Order: sequence, then structure tokens, then C-alpha cells
Amino acid sequence: MSPNKAQNAGKSPLNNPTQKPRPPIVVVLGHVDHGKTTLLDYIRKTKIAEREAGGITQSIGAYEIEKNGQKITFIDTPGHEAFTKMRQRGAHVADIGILVVSADDGVKPQTEEAIEILKNSNTPFIVAINKIDKNNADIERTKQDLLKHSVLLEGFGGNISWHPISAKQGEGVDELLDLVILMWQLENLTYNPDSPAKGFILETEIDSRRGNLVSVVVTEGTLKAGDDITTPTACGKIKVLENFLGKKVDQLFPSSPALVTGFESLPSIGQVFTAGKLELEERPQMELAVKPKNIPAIDNKENQNETNVILKADVSGSLEALSQIIASMEIEGKKFKIVFEGVGEITDSDVKLATTTNSFVIGFNTKVSKSADNLARGQNVRIVTSEIIYKIIEALEEAIKAEEKEEQGPTMEVLAIFSQKNKTQLIGGKILSGIFTLNQKINIRRGEEALGSGRVLSLQQKKVTVKKVSEGEFGMIIESPVTVQVGDVIMIEYAK
Repeated sequence: MSPNKAQNAGKSPLNNPTQKPRPPIVVVLGHVDHGKTTLLDYIRKTKIAEREAGGITQSIGAYEIEKNGQKITFIDTPGHEAFTKMRQRGAHVADIGILVVSADDGVKPQTEEAIEILKNSNTPFIVAINKIDKNNADIERTKQDLLKHSVLLEGFGGNISWHPISAKQGEGVDELLDLVILMWQLENLTYNPDSPAKGFILETEIDSRRGNLVSVVVTEGTLKAGDDITTPTACGKIKVLENFLGKKVDQLFPSSPALVTGFESLPSIGQVFTAGKLELEERPQMELAVKPKNIPAIDNKENQNETNVILKADVSGSLEALSQIIASMEIEGKKFKIVFEGVGEITDSDVKLATTTNSFVIGFNTKVSKSADNLARGQNVRIVTSEIIYKIIEALEEAIKAEEKEEQGPTMEVLAIFSQKNKTQLIGGKILSGIFTLNQKINIRRGEEALGSGRVLSLQQKKVTVKKVSEGEFGMIIESPVTVQVGDVIMIEYAK
């Protein structure tokens, strides 16, 4: 719920001359592919969906439109399951919610989550039953499905307004906007233009030319270029103020979205900002917006089932979602330890850190600098990138499997023990993969347990001494303090 909402309940701007009505901030929530972005595209007569990789909205966008002379600000939030926190922030900032539910699909996991978010934030909402143009659309079944999830629509024992729409064709969208305006009139949202400007941080990113870029939405006062601006984690002076169309402006009023440059460091998303002519004592003690994680020791191998990763993303919201999903992932029995995360392109500093911490570098919707790419090739550092969040998982899975295959190297299974004297042992076995040659360093495993290392002294195949073996059964003299047994696996140590 917007902070202004509770304050404005029961008030009228006519009774309070310092208060003026402000436009509603509307959040659009729903399951992935249920048509949230298509709805906003139609409303704004733009093609946002086509500019988003894979047709999925992957960061919070705030857009302003007019309906019958009334301004409405829309916040679009991602529908993919990885973006829970971003949706929660969107609902807490908003005054009104639109829950989009597909008439051919009904209530799905992210729909349920959206319902909980709206209820927990006490955000009044309207239901848009979308895709009524599809042959298998069933509005009545969708209403029944919503009823099962305690969404009591008008005509179904409740007072939640709803409207059938086709976001693709635009059918019913005007009527939906009329419902938004009606709810706004009932909410009676106001602001004081003379009070210090306040609002929420929606998104942050680092631009190589312009520096720290911060997307905000204003909820109180008048935001002006040249104002001091502060949050609990960052401060600065507004150098450039832009509206949602990217046009430079001198000032913005609630409930306007804006892009601000001038923060000395990136603030944390979701925080409240205050702006104006602030005295030094009015600035709060700065907290670290991004706390560096403990960096493990070089080539830390204490946990063989843990892989170190470095995360980079285009914006803070995407980074938060990426961090959340990577921290909960497990691939091939391996979990992931995040040693560093940051916003911006992948640089040679990231590659150097990956080298010293034996880490993968994972980039979401961000670029790899030329110097970083060259250094990564020279240092054999793996960089995994994708523009779509769920494809990060696929790319990472492929990289893990490729690394394991490389690390396994040449492998043989012990089939017989012929002699063992001190550290010298004559054994027989068969090639499982790769090529064995003289003087290679070996590792000996028994099941999942690593027993120790050794060295290849001699190779024999078909009773002939050879320099290498690539297939079939063979004999081998090794030097190792480990007493080898039948069934053990011997691997050539992979030097990364």
C-alpha cells in the first residue's frame, strides 16, 4: 500500500487547501504469459513486449498515460517466478492493482502469489480476465477458479470489480480503465505540493556514459532538478531529471515516474527517497547498499559440491532475482556460493576475481567488455551470459557438465592387482575415457571418496611397453602411497 493511502483515507482536498488530488499508481500483476505486458502495450500504444528478450518483462517499468484527461501511472512487474521481490515492491508502491488472469488458463502459481502480495499489501485491485478472444476461453470457469482462491468478484458473492478483456485486440480495455478511475475517485489520493518530495526507488543501473541511473516514482511534494536527494543507503544532487519518455524536465509531481542522475552511489531498490534543499544534518547515516560477500580462499576446495560464482546484471532488480535463483539452485549435485555480485557490464576486474576464487562469471542481460573477454580466454575463466533469466540455468548447467568432463580427464577402472611393494604397484585395468601417458600425475578414488595422488611410471598393452594407451585393457606401474584395490578409479589430474 502506498504510504499516502492510509493518510488520505476519509480526507477531501476540498476540506484541506494544502492538499491536491494526485493520479493513481497502478501495478499490473499476473502469471507469466497471461498478457500483462500486452495489456500495457495496448494502453500505451507501444510495443514494449517486442523489445523485451523472449517477450518477458524483466525489470520494473513505470509508464504514464491519460484516460479522459485523467493521468494514470502504471508499474509493470515481471511475471517469471524468479522475480518475487520485484512484484512485492510494485504492489507496495501502488495505490491500485490490476490482476490479469487468462480466460483459457485460469489461476496459476504466479497468479496465486500475486493474490497474496495484493492482499498482504492491502492494495485494492481489479481483475482483468484476459484472452477472451481465444477459442478455449471460459470466463465462468475462470471466475470459479478465482473464487476457490478467495477472490470474491462482483456477482460472485464479493465486491472485487472485474472486466473481460482481450489485451491483444483491445476489447474491454477502455472499460477496464474506467474501473481504475472509479476506484481512484473512491481512494481520494492527495499530496501536498509544498512538502519535501518523497517517493520510491524502482530500479537502478550503471551507465558507462551517464553514471548512476535511478528510476523513481514520486508520491509526495514536487521533485526538482538540482534538489538534494537521499535514501538510507545513498545520497546526491539531482543533475538531470527526466520524465518516463526520456525528456529533460525541471520538475515532476506525484505520481510521476522519473529517471534521476546524480546519486553518488546506487541506492537500494524499494527504498523511500526524500528530496529538496536538505541540510547536512538531515541526511541519514549511510548504510552500505551492497555489502561485499566473504571471498573464499584461493582455489577453495573444502566443499567439492559447491561452485563459486560471480554475478553481474544490467539493473539491481535483475541482480536481486538472479541472486535469489542461483542461491537456491543445484546442478549435478553442486550448489552455488556467490562470492560477489554487482550491477553493470562484466569487466576485467570480475575476471581477475574469478581467477583468484576459482569462480564462474554469470551475466544476466549485460555485456562483457572486450578486455574482460580477452582476459577470460587467457585465464580459462568461464563466463555464462543470457538475456533471459531461465536460460541462465540452461547455460550454467551446460558449463558445469563441460567443466566436469574436463576435470575428469583420462580415467581407468582397476581390474586386477599384480604386485604392490612399498609405493610401487603393478595393476591392470581398462580405459573409461581419455588417453594415459607416462609421468602423468594421477588421483585415486574409491566410490565418492578421494584417496590420494600418485604418478604413472610405466604402461604396457598386449605385453608390450608403450608410451600411451587410449582404449581397451592395459597394465600400468604407478607410484603412490595409496594401496590400490580392485574397483578403484584412477584419473589423470586435470590442471585448470
